[in-house]
Amino acid sequence: MTATDSTSLAETFPLEAFDIDGLQDEIRADRLCQQLLRRFAADLATGAGLPPAEAGALAHGADYFLREFMIDDRRENPFRLRAGRVRQFADTWYIIRNLEPNLAELTDLLEGVMAAYHYFGEQGLVSTDLAQQVRGECEDLEFYRERIESFWAIEEGGYPAWESRCSLKD
Repeated sequence: MTATDSTSLAETFPLEAFDIDGLQDEIRADRLCQQLLRRFAADLATGAGLPPAEAGALAHGADYFLREFMIDDRRENPFRLRAGRVRQFADTWYIIRNLEPNLAELTDLLEGVMAAYHYFGEQGLVSTDLAQQVRGECEDLEFYRERIESFWAIEEGGYPAWESRCSLKD
């Protein structure tokens, strides 16, 4: 909670408002997520004393995961995150959705995801267990390095075996 705002995040952003059952729900969840990430960045800059550019970079990383992957692609509530979703994002989705996937960019994104879920945990939007689970999945950088390298090494017909290690199919 910011020093100037007495309304809790749970009151401002009720978790059920991020449930997605159709296009209108997806639009609402996306808009609310933008607002939440602005608040996250502002709180990092004012409350945590981070430089605005650093706070913005963390919010950007979280934005890519929350809005592009969870809301747009998976069409799921990002506060009811299933185990392994961050790994699925970093291990497969990020790699196949980017022209030149690389560990430096992925690391920046995962730092934002980790910071956001830590913040969400502090604000009561997610459990501390979920925030810790996300942290663990975000910190597995050596595994993601190997996945990116193995992606670049795929030869003819090798994609199905590569993708099956962390499939996007539910």
